[in-house]
Order: sequence, then structure tokens, then C-alpha cells
Amino acid sequence: MTELQAAILLADLALILVVARLAGRLARSLGQPPVLGEIVGGILVGSTLFDGAVAETLFPHAVRPYLGALANIGLVLFMFVVGLEFDFSRLRGSGRVAVVTALGATVVPFGLGCLLALHLADAHQATSRLSFVLFIGVALSVTAFPVLARILDDRGMTGTTAGTLALSAAAVCDLAVWTMLSFVQALVDGDGRDHWRVTLAIPFALFLYIGVRPLLAKILVRRGADRSLTGNSRVILLSGLLASSALTQWLGLHFVFGAFLFGLVVPRSANGDCRQEVIQDTKSATNLLLPVYFIVAGLNVDLSEVGLQGLGELSLIMLVAVTGKFGGAWLAAGSQGMPPRDSAVLATLMNTRGLTELVALSVGLQAGILDERLYSLMTVMAVVTTAATGPLLSWLAPRRESAKGFERRDDRKRAGDSPSPAAHVTGDEQSPP
Repeated sequence: MTELQAAILLADLALILVVARLAGRLARSLGQPPVLGEIVGGILVGSTLFDGAVAETLFPHAVRPYLGALANIGLVLFMFVVGLEFDFSRLRGSGRVAVVTALGATVVPFGLGCLLALHLADAHQATSRLSFVLFIGVALSVTAFPVLARILDDRGMTGTTAGTLALSAAAVCDLAVWTMLSFVQALVDGDGRDHWRVTLAIPFALFLYIGVRPLLAKILVRRGADRSLTGNSRVILLSGLLASSALTQWLGLHFVFGAFLFGLVVPRSANGDCRQEVIQDTKSATNLLLPVYFIVAGLNVDLSEVGLQGLGELSLIMLVAVTGKFGGAWLAAGSQGMPPRDSAVLATLMNTRGLTELVALSVGLQAGILDERLYSLMTVMAVVTTAATGPLLSWLAPRRESAKGFERRDDRKRAGDSPSPAAHVTGDEQSPP
């Protein structure tokens, strides 16, 4: 790196932080999650406006590899936090409604996405038709768990049964999607002699759970004089995270899977304060580096030459994405006895994609499954579906009512009422989480 490139890189980092903060505040003022504003800000400074002149001036090609490296580190930290905050207890206590809803919100968009991919494959010259079809199906099945959690918190729904039900279904859905995505990425054509490495992914996951997890439990109970994690403990956690990411990349999977797996194996029963300290420390670093990822992702989005064919493809993508996700979740929830309006609220929440979708799309782009044009169209779909969540919730469940939960079958059985699987809570009464 030359001195000029170093100066430009530092100036770009300062600019990115300012753009991310301003875009985030603007999004919040419009009733949207700040992360959505940061994503849109990244797209606007990309290649779409002024034929890419803004992007080339602010982020020269010579500096972009260094920005990409920082973006990847931010992505590793983000996926670590996603895995770290994944609550397995939701899967045990969510009940049949959440599981069936997650199934409908995954299987239906996956199937419709695969049919759409068959239509798009020839136009986008997919090198591996099977990988392309499966990837599009998986990409349309994504629910953005972190963004969903933020929306629920903003609307005062986090502690309600409604919020718990939505988060439980999203957790099941995300776990299924990341598992499928790792399988799809392993199918991507490459050097045949290296395909054997992928078979080591399952033994590696078992090693993390059986060998690394007990070690992490001991690390999280160690405290320094100020009752916080020791420096050595932080180094071990960070080194383990980076090593796990590097190993999955070498195995033929994307490094995000290693980061996610490492977050999953951090013991939930370990010292709660220390675990929260790890989350907060990681989020502090993520807040600095993740905006760089938005810019790098935005540089790959070019909507300036979409044309009529691109608009037609975007319309199909939007139709399949919304119909599959919303329809699948709505039908699944309704099949469990949930009233139509409550089913619609839950389906709207499940249609949130946000940053998680962007991460999945970047995996497809880097693996060569997606070309830049389709990546751009899928990114627009992720932004629109996420932006629509707030207004739809305001229409379906005004803020004063959205904190009312959905009463579950178990609650009604304990109260000796009718055995309806999911009944709407009326009045001002709020069912327990």
C-alpha cells in the first residue's frame, strides 16, 4: 500500500462512518430500522448514480481490496454475534405454532424460489444450474432475525407472546436457511481434488461442540480484578473465532459459517454477565466495521442499466419473495388456529430480510453463483421487503395494539378455556411471554 492509498483508505473510513450515521438517523426518523438506512446509503454511493463516477472518485479501485478486507472482518464479527445471540431455548419452548410457521415461511418461498430460478438461469448464465436453483430458493427463504428483533423492540413487542412467537419462528427459519446455504455453497463447482474438504465440515462442527464448547465455558467464568473478562480470555475467544472462520473457508464453505458456528457453541449457561460483555465488546467493533461492509456491498449494486428486462425480473422476484414468505407464514399460522389478522402480523414480521439477506447474497456473489445484475435486483428486493414491514405493521396492528400477544394453547389449557391453538387477545389484557 502506498502512502497515498493509506491516506485515501483512512479518509474513506471517516466518510463511511459519517454516511452510515446520517443514513441511520434518517431511516429512524422515517420509522425504519437504522440498518436499512445504512444499506441504502451504501447503494447510493455505489455504481448506480452518475454512471459510477461518485464511487470511483470516493472509493478508487486501488483502495477497494483493503476496504473489502475490513468489510470481511466486520462480517465475521456480525455473524459471531448472530450465533452468540441465538437462543436455543426458543426452539424448545416456542410451541407448535412457531415451528409450523417457520416451516411454512421456509418451505413455500424455497419452492417458489426454485421455480423462479429455473426461469432466470438461462438469462444469467448460471455455471452450475443446480447450485443456482437451490441458492435462489434459499435466498428467498431468509428472515432477518437481528432486524426483526430491533423492530419488535421499537414497537414494544419484545416481551410479549406475539414477539416471542415471531422470534421463535425466525430463529428456526434462520437456522434452517444457514444450514441449507452451507450445503448449497458446498455444491459450487470448483477444483475436484479439493471437494473432499467439505466432508470435514460435520466433524469440525462436532469438534466445536464437544471439544471447544467446554473450554469456552471455563473461559467465560474467569474474571479479572474488576470482575470482567481477562485479557487472555478475550484473546482466546477472538483467536478461536478467526480460526473457525478461516477453517470453514479452507473447507470450501464461506467464512461466515465458521463465525456463526463459533457463536453457536459459546455456552449459554456460562456466566451471563461475561457473555453479555463479549456481546457488547463485539458489537462495538461491529458498529465500526459493518458500515464498511455496506459500502463494499453497495459498490457491487448497479441499477443504472437495469432496463425493461431487469424491471420485469425485479417484479417477478418481488412477487415470489413476498407471496412465498408472507403466504407461507400466513397459511401455516392460520392452520394452527391463529386468527387471520394475527397471522398477517406474524407473516409480515417473517417477511423482514434486511442485513441477513445481504450477507446471503454476498456469499452467492463471491461464490460465482450470482452475477452482479441479479445481485443488484435481489438487494433491491431485500431493501423493499424490509422497508415495507413497518408500514404494514402500523396498518395491521397499530402501535397501541401491537404489544398485545397471541395467547397459546398451553396458556388456555392451564386456564381451563377452550383448546384453540392460537386465540387473539382482546381488550387491554396482555398474555404472558
